[in-house]
Amino acid sequence: MSVCMPEERHQGTGSTGVHFLTARSVRHAGRRIDMRKLKTMDGNAAAAHVAYAFSEVASIYPITPSSPMAEHAEAWAANGMKNIFGSPVNVIEMQSEAGAAGAVHGALQGGALATTFTASQGLLLMIPNLYKIVGENLPGVFHVAARALATRSLNIFGDHQDVYACRQTGIPMICSHSVQEVMDLGGVAHLTAIKGSVPVMHFFDGFRTSHEIQKVEVMDYDVLESLLDKEALAKFKANALNPHTNPIERGGAENDDIYFQGREAQNKHIDAVVEIAADYMKKISEVTGREYAPFTYYGDPNADRVIIAMGSVTETIKDTIDEMAKSGEKVGLVKVHLYRPFSAKYLLKVLPASAKKIAVLDRTKEPGSAGEPLYLDVCSVVKDADVLIGGRYGMGSKDTNPAQIKAVYDHLNSDNPFNSFTIGIVDDVTHLSLPTEEFNVTGDYTECLFYGLGSDGTVSANKSSIKIIGDHTDLYSQAYFAYDSKKAGGTTRSNLRFGASPIRATYYVNNADFISCSLDNYVLKYDMLKNLKKNGSFLLNTEFSKEEVADYLPNRVKKQLATKNAKFYIINANKIAMEIGMGRRTNTILQSAFFALNQQILPIDKAVEYMKEMAKKSYSKKGDAIVQLNYKAIDAGKDAIEEVTVDPKWADLEIQETKKLTGDDHFDNFVSVINALDGNDLPVSAFMDKLDGSMKSGMAYMEKRGIATMVPQWNKDDCIQCNNCVMVCPHATIRAFLMTDEEIANAPEDISNDVLKPMGKGVDGLSYRIQVSPDNCVGCGLCVEQCLGNKKGEALKMVNVHEELEHAPLADYIYKEVEYRDDKYPTTTVKGVGFKRPYFEVSGACPGCGETPYYRLATQLFGSDMMIANATGCSSIYSGSTPSTPFTTDKNGQGPAWCNSLFEDNAEFGYGMKLAQNYNEAHMIQVMEEAKDACEPELKETIEKYLSVKGQRSEEKAIVPELLKLVEASSNDAIKEVLDNKGNLVSKSQWIVGGDGWAYDIGYGGLDHVIANNENVNILVLDTEVYSNTGGQSSKSSQAGSIAKFTAGGKTGAKKDLAQIAMAYGHVYVAQIAMGANPAQTIKAMKEAESYDGPSLIIAYAPCQAHGIKGGLANHQAEQKRAIDCGYFNLLRYDPRLEEQGKNPLQLDSKTPNFDGFKDYLLGENRFSQLLKVNPEHAEQLMAKCQADAQKRRARLEKMAQ
Repeated sequence: MSVCMPEERHQGTGSTGVHFLTARSVRHAGRRIDMRKLKTMDGNAAAAHVAYAFSEVASIYPITPSSPMAEHAEAWAANGMKNIFGSPVNVIEMQSEAGAAGAVHGALQGGALATTFTASQGLLLMIPNLYKIVGENLPGVFHVAARALATRSLNIFGDHQDVYACRQTGIPMICSHSVQEVMDLGGVAHLTAIKGSVPVMHFFDGFRTSHEIQKVEVMDYDVLESLLDKEALAKFKANALNPHTNPIERGGAENDDIYFQGREAQNKHIDAVVEIAADYMKKISEVTGREYAPFTYYGDPNADRVIIAMGSVTETIKDTIDEMAKSGEKVGLVKVHLYRPFSAKYLLKVLPASAKKIAVLDRTKEPGSAGEPLYLDVCSVVKDADVLIGGRYGMGSKDTNPAQIKAVYDHLNSDNPFNSFTIGIVDDVTHLSLPTEEFNVTGDYTECLFYGLGSDGTVSANKSSIKIIGDHTDLYSQAYFAYDSKKAGGTTRSNLRFGASPIRATYYVNNADFISCSLDNYVLKYDMLKNLKKNGSFLLNTEFSKEEVADYLPNRVKKQLATKNAKFYIINANKIAMEIGMGRRTNTILQSAFFALNQQILPIDKAVEYMKEMAKKSYSKKGDAIVQLNYKAIDAGKDAIEEVTVDPKWADLEIQETKKLTGDDHFDNFVSVINALDGNDLPVSAFMDKLDGSMKSGMAYMEKRGIATMVPQWNKDDCIQCNNCVMVCPHATIRAFLMTDEEIANAPEDISNDVLKPMGKGVDGLSYRIQVSPDNCVGCGLCVEQCLGNKKGEALKMVNVHEELEHAPLADYIYKEVEYRDDKYPTTTVKGVGFKRPYFEVSGACPGCGETPYYRLATQLFGSDMMIANATGCSSIYSGSTPSTPFTTDKNGQGPAWCNSLFEDNAEFGYGMKLAQNYNEAHMIQVMEEAKDACEPELKETIEKYLSVKGQRSEEKAIVPELLKLVEASSNDAIKEVLDNKGNLVSKSQWIVGGDGWAYDIGYGGLDHVIANNENVNILVLDTEVYSNTGGQSSKSSQAGSIAKFTAGGKTGAKKDLAQIAMAYGHVYVAQIAMGANPAQTIKAMKEAESYDGPSLIIAYAPCQAHGIKGGLANHQAEQKRAIDCGYFNLLRYDPRLEEQGKNPLQLDSKTPNFDGFKDYLLGENRFSQLLKVNPEHAEQLMAKCQADAQKRRARLEKMAQ
């Protein structure tokens, strides 16, 4: 049979038999232009390339997964790169996506071609401006890495919910299905916008296309410029608002008599877009040799079954079609490139007349609708199909593989091809999911799968590898990366493919030729070898020798190695990394080992040469010393591999169940399944008790991640009982206890000789112990660095985790069974707080995180009463990513109640929580006031006592148990309502938490409104001075001279002084804290803020890995002290209550700084020191400005404090 494949590239075959793109040239505007420029890049880079060409202004704001597009544009502009008009693009970061859209709108009205890059919630914030820009016929382009929307939960991954939510605005929409198409059709979007005088949304799948790395043919700027309609551009420029040449009014108000007509008058203008876009697609097809049109067809010309879809899934569908064609099945695909305006003409033009059974795939869900958007559009056009059904797939980047696509084609041929089907999940509730059968696509490529530890550099190394393969061989390459929800220290999976032909497999590697694992503990947790093909190779990074490793491996792994006839290799990359000074970063070592084991790709000497080139390019900004370390790692890795003989007898081993049940049904049957990377197997029924997104607290501790290679070991003989290690621990995995003899005796091991007599009074009969949780610790080393006992001895030292794992049951017992005796020492001190229970433990934050010690401390002080509204950002991800729930409860079942709404609205969200509390508490007071006189005397007296202390939480807690007891026994029916509102009797502590991106930028308006309204809320700003969650972009909190994404040449503006702005109100409690500089002040500020009956704002300075601190985040507490000492940051407390006492409300808690050390402090962080390399001409000037800004801030504070 014949298969119609109009979209295939022109290919040739060299003498080696390897396929390559033939060199070709095209003639435009009388000149010949070479088009054969191949480069390895991801979809974001491809979109940025074409967007930069046509843009004069780019208004940007970070949001995953679109941020890299803006980062590329800003970096190119900072380096002076020119667009097709001969000038650098004016790139400006705004405070929100709404602001970015507003700036695009204004730039377009001002006569500049403008663009922006966004996704998901950010795109929704742009909708009001989309209506305006469409209505005013302005040629802006919105590049969207299409992403899921936050509904019952946040999801940062790809689907089409966001772009479908904009279809009603009327904006023309062009969809790219692959990285190459992003390159080709991104230009069509801009060209169409200019010629058609319309805005265009160019979208592609978030992550699956935005972050997939492919070898693509780059569009030359000369070609793009030659296609530009110069007359249309001139017309746009002439129509711009201008008081000298075009002094008109635009955008005024219209009444009911004319508004309707004005909207209808645009019909022909919008309709014309179809032919303009089609014409440009035809021209791009001529240039590239790849066929583009509003709709294109792939498959059998006489297909009886056809799928209509758009996005990256069409690549998988093409692979499926080719495989099914081998068995004689006649199936096809219609790809949608121009989604709006939706053209019946071009759809019917490509749809085979033989296709009587059609399925439409939508990557979205619209509850309550008769069908999803694309399906409804097709239904409006296709009237003569025997079967026309719609289905859903791939939401939140759910993997969609060929077996699932084949299930759709099979469903079309079934006796009951029902509508609204789903693929990729098991729907055992509404039974809409399609069953799949074993079905694999054969491809002429090698597949590799790498399991890495987040932050160990595995992903970076694989990005480097795929670029080396793509740029230095004739092979095509593809890379895609999967992550869990941990900020760092989570599991990463790098899916790499390379082969002689273009690769279309937009789904996970599940039949790998080679698998690598960077942490030996993973072989116990994950069934990774189920994805290894027969005769494949497995590389394991382990500290066990080749003689020991077989005893460590579970039978499951050994049986798989034997039955698959696999090659098994080990390498001790941890040891090499430690010896050469790279810490836990084993990435380049394992990268070198990969190339050494796969010399069919590249000879090892050439691979080493290219790896070193990439290392220099990647790490030169961090200094030559880092580059040299990577050189050593590359040289060491290739020679450190050992092959382990696979015993054929292993094939006969019985597989033992390694999963340990906890007895907690939620953990055993939900949390542990997801943590084993088997969440895809959970059926819909597993979520029926979680419809609103609620998750059980306290699961994070039970996960036992076991990712540390080194953990702290306590030596009681050198301990001074300061509890500083407890204070600084970001993950609450080292704790102090005062234990009774009975608790010691009940411990799972004998620790009677491993405790200390507590210092101080009132602690007789108790023993002091520091306890580490070795299987929960992430090994950051911060406690060891900050151990005061280490000044004269070695109270804490880092040891191999295997030395301490046997003590994990002891930690579990002490943490969960031993009483937290927090009443023996003042809780205004580090020592006293150290004995308090943390209600925030083992979060998914980075090892050494600068934010989480503050969060943990707040829960130690107020945890059982906290209501928390958490802005989207780092803190929301490490605090609430399913299934990990680090907030926990005490023996009374009480603990923080936490919720995330969005990024921009967190202050208002928390404010709303407080308003609800106010109402509920006021209602209870009303009930008591109205009913008390009819109550029994004892109950009346207790009610009056309660009402007299209302608002004083400790007194409320003392009275409420007796109050409830008396209410229950009362014969008064009216007072019984109190029993239904038990949770509203003790005042809550309302907290609003987020990072500086929220507080200084996108959420500032809401924050300002909330503090102005004088409600009793506590706002904690975790100030890292960058957008940590989206990759380290600059915020208004960033200091002058700092290098961040979006300020590649160094920030030129000063840090926003949020504290002084808040103090200007006069009624707001304000504090700036830095735990490493003065932990007692940190505690005092938090307690004062919480006790203040009004709004409080605490700004906590939090070093981040994006800062590039020398020595890493293990030094973050020391870095905080250096920041205070040199005047970079100031400690202060502004308490309005003091003013009522006739005192100055402002107290400066940090001494007069020594600004002589300011520059040395800056040079100790890469975000400043690299300025000397990146922008040497202005480095000194920018760093001097940073210091001058700091001196001005200090001077203002000292003047206020007089």
